[in-house]
Amino acid sequence: MDANKKNREYISALMDGETAESDLELAMAALGGPEGEQAWDTYHHIGDVLRAEATAELSPGFAERLAARLAAEPAPSKRATGAVETAAATAGPR
Repeated sequence: MDANKKNREYISALMDGETAESDLELAMAALGGPEGEQAWDTYHHIGDVLRAEATAELSPGFAERLAARLAAEPAPSKRATGAVETAAATAGPR
């Protein structure tokens, strides 16, 4: 796992009050750079949005129009197989 992802996990756990005592120093250190500050701000914004009450009302028929537009979109194309999947497929069963 890359260091940035691990730091974001420490920050997320800190915000949720789920930081293990053994990880507290690491979580606080993760806040000490621009990426940590950005993650802290982002997680706060996400929490604010999740806790907020809906302020705008959708226009009548919005859900139906959205469903129709989604149904009209082409299906996603199959993703190209990556090297790991190719190697696993050619290696056969263990």
